Amino acid sequence: MPPTPAGGTVVLLNGTSSSGKSSIARELMATLDGSWFHLPVDAFHAMRGGSALPDGGLQAEIDRTVKGFHRAVAGMAAAGNNVVVDCPLSRRWRLLDLLGLLVPRDTVLVAVRCPLPELERREAERGDRTPGLAALQFPVVHAHGPHDLDVDTAESGPEECARRIREFLAVRPRPTAFEALRRTYVPASA
Repeated sequence: MPPTPAGGTVVLLNGTSSSGKSSIARELMATLDGSWFHLPVDAFHAMRGGSALPDGGLQAEIDRTVKGFHRAVAGMAAAGNNVVVDCPLSRRWRLLDLLGLLVPRDTVLVAVRCPLPELERREAERGDRTPGLAALQFPVVHAHGPHDLDVDTAESGPEECARRIREFLAVRPRPTAFEALRRTYVPASA
Protein backbone atom coordinates (compact mmCIF):
# COMPACT_ATOMS: atom_id res chain seq x y z
CA MET A 1 0.00 0.00 0.00
CA PRO A 2 1.58 3.35 -1.00
CA PRO A 3 1.72 6.20 1.51
CA THR A 4 -1.51 8.11 1.87
CA PRO A 5 -1.83 11.53 0.21
CA ALA A 6 -1.08 14.51 2.42
CA GLY A 7 -3.77 15.00 4.99
CA GLY A 8 -3.70 15.34 8.73
CA THR A 9 -0.71 15.49 11.01
CA VAL A 10 0.31 12.32 12.85
CA VAL A 11 2.10 12.72 16.20
CA LEU A 12 3.54 9.26 16.90
CA LEU A 13 4.45 8.76 20.56
CA ASN A 14 6.99 5.92 20.62
CA GLY A 15 8.06 4.48 23.96
CA THR A 16 7.96 1.34 26.04
CA SER A 17 5.01 0.17 28.03
CA SER A 18 4.59 2.39 31.14
CA SER A 19 6.77 5.17 29.67
CA GLY A 20 3.98 7.76 29.87
CA LYS A 21 2.72 7.84 26.28
CA SER A 22 -0.96 7.79 27.24
CA SER A 23 -0.53 10.49 29.90
CA ILE A 24 1.20 12.74 27.36
CA ALA A 25 -1.50 11.99 24.78
CA ARG A 26 -4.26 12.97 27.24
CA GLU A 27 -2.48 16.25 27.94
CA LEU A 28 -2.02 16.92 24.22
CA MET A 29 -5.70 16.24 23.57
CA ALA A 30 -6.63 18.82 26.19
CA THR A 31 -4.27 21.50 24.91
CA LEU A 32 -3.72 21.18 21.14
CA ASP A 33 -5.43 23.70 18.89
CA GLY A 34 -7.99 22.41 16.43
CA SER A 35 -9.50 18.97 16.18
CA TRP A 36 -7.37 15.95 17.12
CA PHE A 37 -8.03 12.25 17.70
CA HIS A 38 -6.15 10.06 20.18
CA LEU A 39 -5.56 6.60 18.72
CA PRO A 40 -3.87 4.29 21.24
CA VAL A 41 -2.95 0.80 20.08
CA ASP A 42 -4.14 -0.49 23.48
CA ALA A 43 -7.70 0.54 22.55
CA PHE A 44 -7.55 -1.76 19.52
CA HIS A 45 -6.28 -4.65 21.65
CA ALA A 46 -9.10 -4.00 24.14
CA MET A 47 -11.68 -4.51 21.37
CA ARG A 48 -10.61 -8.14 20.93
CA GLY A 49 -13.19 -10.64 22.11
CA GLY A 50 -13.93 -14.30 21.63
CA SER A 51 -12.48 -17.46 23.03
CA ALA A 52 -8.91 -18.13 24.08
CA LEU A 53 -6.44 -18.67 21.27
CA PRO A 54 -4.44 -21.88 20.87
CA ASP A 55 -0.77 -21.86 21.86
CA GLY A 56 1.20 -19.65 19.50
CA GLY A 57 -1.93 -17.96 18.15
CA LEU A 58 -1.78 -14.88 20.34
CA GLN A 59 1.29 -13.31 18.71
CA ALA A 60 -0.19 -13.76 15.22
CA GLU A 61 -3.42 -12.13 16.42
CA ILE A 62 -1.50 -9.24 18.03
CA ASP A 63 0.43 -8.71 14.79
CA ARG A 64 -2.79 -8.65 12.73
CA THR A 65 -4.34 -6.22 15.20
CA VAL A 66 -1.33 -3.88 15.01
CA LYS A 67 -1.35 -4.02 11.19
CA GLY A 68 -5.03 -3.08 11.21
CA PHE A 69 -4.33 -0.33 13.72
CA HIS A 70 -1.61 1.13 11.46
CA ARG A 71 -4.07 1.21 8.57
CA ALA A 72 -6.71 2.90 10.71
CA VAL A 73 -4.18 5.59 11.66
CA ALA A 74 -3.19 6.09 8.01
CA GLY A 75 -6.85 6.23 6.99
CA MET A 76 -7.69 8.86 9.59
CA ALA A 77 -4.74 11.00 8.50
CA ALA A 78 -5.52 10.53 4.79
CA ALA A 79 -9.04 11.81 5.46
CA GLY A 80 -7.51 15.02 6.84
CA ASN A 81 -7.71 14.21 10.54
CA ASN A 82 -4.95 15.10 12.99
CA VAL A 83 -4.06 12.16 15.21
CA VAL A 84 -1.98 11.51 18.32
CA VAL A 85 -0.83 7.90 18.15
CA ASP A 86 0.37 6.01 21.18
CA CYS A 87 2.14 2.87 19.98
CA PRO A 88 5.56 1.36 20.76
CA LEU A 89 7.78 0.57 17.78
CA SER A 90 8.86 -2.54 19.65
CA ARG A 91 9.40 -4.67 16.56
CA ARG A 92 11.18 -3.61 13.36
CA TRP A 93 8.28 -4.58 11.07
CA ARG A 94 6.05 -2.06 12.86
CA LEU A 95 8.30 0.83 11.81
CA LEU A 96 8.62 -0.53 8.27
CA ASP A 97 4.84 -0.91 8.00
CA LEU A 98 4.23 2.67 9.16
CA LEU A 99 6.94 4.01 6.84
CA GLY A 100 4.99 2.52 3.95
CA LEU A 101 1.64 3.90 5.12
CA LEU A 102 2.15 7.38 6.56
CA VAL A 103 3.17 10.55 4.75
CA PRO A 104 6.68 11.19 6.14
CA ARG A 105 6.48 15.01 6.02
CA ASP A 106 3.19 14.90 7.98
CA THR A 107 4.48 12.53 10.68
CA VAL A 108 6.16 13.75 13.87
CA LEU A 109 8.00 10.95 15.67
CA VAL A 110 8.42 11.57 19.40
CA ALA A 111 10.68 9.39 21.55
CA VAL A 112 9.06 8.97 24.96
CA ARG A 113 11.98 7.92 27.14
CA CYS A 114 12.26 6.81 30.75
CA PRO A 115 15.04 4.98 32.63
CA LEU A 116 14.46 1.24 33.02
CA PRO A 117 14.33 1.22 36.86
CA GLU A 118 11.54 3.84 36.76
CA LEU A 119 9.70 1.88 34.05
CA GLU A 120 9.86 -1.25 36.18
CA ARG A 121 8.58 0.67 39.22
CA ARG A 122 5.67 2.09 37.22
CA GLU A 123 4.88 -1.29 35.70
CA ALA A 124 4.68 -2.92 39.15
CA GLU A 125 2.65 -0.03 40.57
CA ARG A 126 0.11 -0.14 37.72
CA GLY A 127 -0.52 -3.84 38.04
CA ASP A 128 -2.26 -3.98 34.63
CA ARG A 129 0.81 -4.80 32.54
CA THR A 130 2.63 -8.05 31.91
CA PRO A 131 5.62 -8.00 34.28
CA GLY A 132 8.83 -7.48 32.32
CA LEU A 133 7.16 -5.98 29.22
CA ALA A 134 8.92 -2.61 29.63
CA ALA A 135 12.30 -4.33 30.08
CA LEU A 136 11.66 -6.43 26.97
CA GLN A 137 10.80 -3.36 24.88
CA PHE A 138 13.46 -1.06 26.39
CA PRO A 139 16.42 -1.97 24.13
CA VAL A 140 14.42 -1.93 20.89
CA VAL A 141 11.78 0.85 20.80
CA HIS A 142 14.29 3.61 20.00
CA ALA A 143 16.94 1.49 18.25
CA HIS A 144 15.73 2.20 14.69
CA GLY A 145 17.24 5.67 14.44
CA PRO A 146 16.28 9.32 14.81
CA HIS A 147 13.19 10.88 16.29
CA ASP A 148 12.00 14.43 15.71
CA LEU A 149 11.84 15.13 19.44
CA ASP A 150 12.83 13.36 22.66
CA VAL A 151 11.01 13.71 25.96
CA ASP A 152 11.98 12.03 29.24
CA THR A 153 9.06 11.30 31.54
CA ALA A 154 11.31 10.68 34.54
CA GLU A 155 12.51 14.29 34.27
CA SER A 156 9.33 15.99 33.04
CA GLY A 157 5.65 15.45 33.70
CA PRO A 158 3.02 14.99 30.98
CA GLU A 159 2.22 18.72 30.92
CA GLU A 160 5.84 19.68 30.20
CA CYS A 161 6.26 16.92 27.61
CA ALA A 162 3.05 18.03 25.87
CA ARG A 163 4.22 21.66 25.94
CA ARG A 164 7.48 20.67 24.23
CA ILE A 165 5.57 18.71 21.57
CA ARG A 166 3.20 21.65 20.94
CA GLU A 167 6.20 23.98 20.54
CA PHE A 168 7.81 21.53 18.13
CA LEU A 169 4.60 21.30 16.07
CA ALA A 170 4.68 25.08 15.64
CA VAL A 171 8.05 24.93 13.81
CA ARG A 172 8.27 21.37 12.40
CA PRO A 173 11.79 21.42 10.89
CA ARG A 174 12.49 19.34 7.80
CA PRO A 175 13.51 16.77 6.97
CA THR A 176 11.39 14.91 9.49
CA ALA A 177 12.65 11.77 11.20
CA PHE A 178 10.17 9.77 9.10
CA GLU A 179 11.63 11.28 5.92
CA ALA A 180 15.14 10.25 7.05
CA LEU A 181 13.98 6.79 8.16
CA ARG A 182 12.13 6.25 4.89
CA ARG A 183 15.33 7.02 2.95
CA THR A 184 17.18 4.52 5.15
CA TYR A 185 14.69 1.65 5.22
CA VAL A 186 12.49 1.91 2.10
CA PRO A 187 13.94 1.35 -1.38
CA ALA A 188 13.68 4.38 -3.69
CA SER A 189 11.30 2.53 -6.03
CA ALA A 190 8.75 1.99 -3.24
